[in-house]
Amino acid sequence: MMTKLSISQSLGFGLALALSGCADDGTPRADGAEGITTAGTTGQAETNGEANGEADAEANGDGATHDESETGSEPTKWDTIGPADGGSSCGAGWGAELEFSYLWAANSAQGTISKIDTKTVKERGRYIVRPDGIGSPSRTSVSLTGHVAVANRNGGVTKIYADKSYCKESNGIPDIQTSGSHIFLPWDQEECRAWHRPMDHKSQRPVAWGPGTFNATTCQWEDEELWTSGTNQDGTLDIYLLDGEDGSTKEQISVVLGDDGLNEDFFGIYGAAVDGNGDFWGSQLGSNGRLIRVNREDMTYDIWDTPTNPHWYGMTVDSEGIVWLCSATVGRFDPATETWVTAEVGGWTGCMADAKDNGLLWMSNGNGVVGINRDTLQVEKTWVAAGSYGISIDFEGYIWAVASGTNVSKIDPDTGDFTTYSGLVGAYTYSDMTGYALSNVGKPSG
Repeated sequence: MMTKLSISQSLGFGLALALSGCADDGTPRADGAEGITTAGTTGQAETNGEANGEADAEANGDGATHDESETGSEPTKWDTIGPADGGSSCGAGWGAELEFSYLWAANSAQGTISKIDTKTVKERGRYIVRPDGIGSPSRTSVSLTGHVAVANRNGGVTKIYADKSYCKESNGIPDIQTSGSHIFLPWDQEECRAWHRPMDHKSQRPVAWGPGTFNATTCQWEDEELWTSGTNQDGTLDIYLLDGEDGSTKEQISVVLGDDGLNEDFFGIYGAAVDGNGDFWGSQLGSNGRLIRVNREDMTYDIWDTPTNPHWYGMTVDSEGIVWLCSATVGRFDPATETWVTAEVGGWTGCMADAKDNGLLWMSNGNGVVGINRDTLQVEKTWVAAGSYGISIDFEGYIWAVASGTNVSKIDPDTGDFTTYSGLVGAYTYSDMTGYALSNVGKPSG
């Protein structure tokens, strides 16, 4: 519909990603005791069809517990991550060994988020993310320092430190008190919460970290920024750029709704991403939603129509600057030409793009994942797992599928073998929940 700028394809870092999501329709469990299972897979998964996602369902715990069994060692797939073009004294991992060995899943029904070790598929921490415990968290996003932020559907954003060394004394008890398992601490005892920013919105879905600035002397990312958005009771929509250090507002704009603006609905912006310019991308739910880009430099925005008929659900932006919308159909948008290409692929909800050469776009199909060739839009792989809604990729190249309910599965993209952790509670997570996407695009080039 309207445009001013196209995304540069020549930056040293490319694009970050965020996925969207919708209704919590799984059957959650109460306290999420650890449970790990492994499985091979044969044949192909059947798709459950297209999610309707018109409203969020409430989820209730049922008190189930799970047995834990140890998993064997798995081959490492470090080919997904490489050093910067010119090399660096900071090393090839850029801090990924510790902080980026986690997937952060939102337990929407419990008001918490879980820290899942991507190497062992065990839970290493769980955290309340709003003082009243009823924020209904959904999207999580991992920054280039490895720490996580989560948006609460009912309003508010919270940042949690991934590394205990960052946590600060705040409760008057000697040493640092923080969760180390599926058992979470009361709000006033947990000391690895960096900050909580209360926000009053009727719907607050998207959250996405910007890259910040890399300090080659200290090997640290500095001045990180966090995007989020919420709809208001009066029908307006606000987009915020928050200071990553304390959650305060750096920039804020209101977006036109109706006519040539975004659609006026309950959800507002549903999925979000940050590109190589630090610009914010947001998508809307459904068959008549629109796509918005907020230009970081001056906070102006551009809006485009999306292809009609598909009920758009998941959203991502890949390392080449291409925007993807996902449902039973996949939609590929090239910002340089402002053109769309679509294909029926048997997807369902969330999606994430592998940043390797010839990397696939991985999409949920309800039962597991499908891998889509990003050039031809043909389905190349279909793997079964223990359910799927949100999709992510870890730093060893494994695909992760978070189901709506209790399960999260780690899937080998080559064989389809998977390991499942079954201790989540009303899980519902879309976005860059491992930091994989932003880390691939955020490294400085030599």
